[in-house]
Amino acid sequence: MDMRYPLILAVLLALIRDGKGQTPTVLLRPNFPQVYVGDDVTLICNREGGSKPTTWYHNEKPQQSYQDYTMLLTAVTPENNGSYTCEQGGLTSVPFTLIVLELEPHAQLSPSVGGAVMTKGDGRNLVLQTDDDLKDWACYVLRGVSTFVLGLDINKEMKRAVIFAELKEAERATFWCKKKKALLRSNAVTLKMTELLVMLVPPAAPVLQGEPVALRCVVWGGPKLENVVFYKNQKEIISSSKGTYDINNATQDDNGKYSCHATYSYSHISTGAARKEGDSDLQELKVIGGPAAAVISGSAKSLQCSCPRCPKNCTSYHWYHKLSNDQQSHTRLSENGMSVTPEEEGEYSCRFDCGNGFSRFSDSYSYKAPPQTVNVMPIMIAVILIVLGLLIVLLIALKRRSGGSDVQASKRDKDKTTGGEYEQIQLKDKDQAVYHTLGESTGKEQVKDEAEGGYEALQKKQEEGVYHTLGQGEGQGEGQGGYEALKNVKAEVYQTLSTDDTKKTEKEAEEGYEQPSQKNKDYETVTVEENPYEEVKKQMDKEKNEETQ
Repeated sequence: MDMRYPLILAVLLALIRDGKGQTPTVLLRPNFPQVYVGDDVTLICNREGGSKPTTWYHNEKPQQSYQDYTMLLTAVTPENNGSYTCEQGGLTSVPFTLIVLELEPHAQLSPSVGGAVMTKGDGRNLVLQTDDDLKDWACYVLRGVSTFVLGLDINKEMKRAVIFAELKEAERATFWCKKKKALLRSNAVTLKMTELLVMLVPPAAPVLQGEPVALRCVVWGGPKLENVVFYKNQKEIISSSKGTYDINNATQDDNGKYSCHATYSYSHISTGAARKEGDSDLQELKVIGGPAAAVISGSAKSLQCSCPRCPKNCTSYHWYHKLSNDQQSHTRLSENGMSVTPEEEGEYSCRFDCGNGFSRFSDSYSYKAPPQTVNVMPIMIAVILIVLGLLIVLLIALKRRSGGSDVQASKRDKDKTTGGEYEQIQLKDKDQAVYHTLGESTGKEQVKDEAEGGYEALQKKQEEGVYHTLGQGEGQGEGQGGYEALKNVKAEVYQTLSTDDTKKTEKEAEEGYEQPSQKNKDYETVTVEENPYEEVKKQMDKEKNEETQ
């Protein structure tokens, strides 16, 4: 007998004994230091050389729905807390304790667009936001049971970073980010792949109880949807042409697996495109309670933050401001008290710091700066002063106009009192004004008639005024008893009409004399400083009396 056979047999027995004696180990993937409510995690029953058929236990109760060496837990809650063990080949693992914190992690990771499902070979941007500097942050992806590091594109000005998420060949992948040498991390985002043209797309974030949720039925290539039928747990629930199933107030009753059947055509490519139909994959919808949410309230002067359902160790406040036109990024404010005074317009929110995590963000409070109050008193005073000034100017103008009319009216009245016999004379130098009567050579009757026609005012222009009578026969045709002013360079000489010249007929005498051009007046009105009529009239009366005697 060959001595080599017993040696080979001993080695084989030792190997078999070592394989059977190895205890399975439960591993957590991703290997989070803390698990937060809403995370997707995977438990792996790891045993080298062991068989894959696995029995899982949760708090010593067998979980019949899990028979593979991995156990996927989606959107975990405190109900998932407890001890987990796995059994392979008659060997049971050491218990693994899972504790789910009913809080939110430090940072937020979310898709820039789209939901939790995308087609094979597709990719999507995920946006990371934190309260502090992004310098020491790194991002990872779990595909199957393997973890990979992702590149991080940091935007320092906007205080956010972007990673490109792709599934490659995996059916699903979980993405998250973590701060190096610290326990701070973001929430986990799970994306799933489909190879079908028709997709039911749930939101990437966990669905929280009481919040609205929309399930979209999408067809690759963007064709025109003619009709969509939605199913829950393979039972038809609604038919619609919109392509969206809306749940206004999500509850635990909405949990289940959803799918859709779409009727569509690529009419935007070709008007004669044929009608097509297709079904989507099943997608799980799980509604959870989620962590306690902060509550924000405010007025025109301040905003207040509270959290009645938060644990007692939640004592610090974090305030955030987000511009209305930028929903992807927010900025943490320096205030950490219960209330803040808003300074710029936008959306404000708050949350509580509870040590190992945070409360949920409050609803956004849209703040608009109140219109600035203007002190109208100076404006009113200025307007009143301007109005008063205008009124005063108007009254002065009216008074002057009325005064001028009164003066003209009074002068016209004075003219009328003279019976139209005299014409006002304005004297620049009353001492040198000389008046002469009509010459006696015209005869007494002619003098009488001419006296009734009145006298013409003689005005001295320069140093002295000299008035002379006209010669006989000059200008009788110009009117009865009228006078004609003859101007000289240095003096004005006025002469009386002569009675020896050619006499006018009786008819011409009756027609009267032509008066100087006036507007609706018999006589021209000349402004005088003193009225000389009385002296002229006395002189005329004196001459008449002498003639009659």
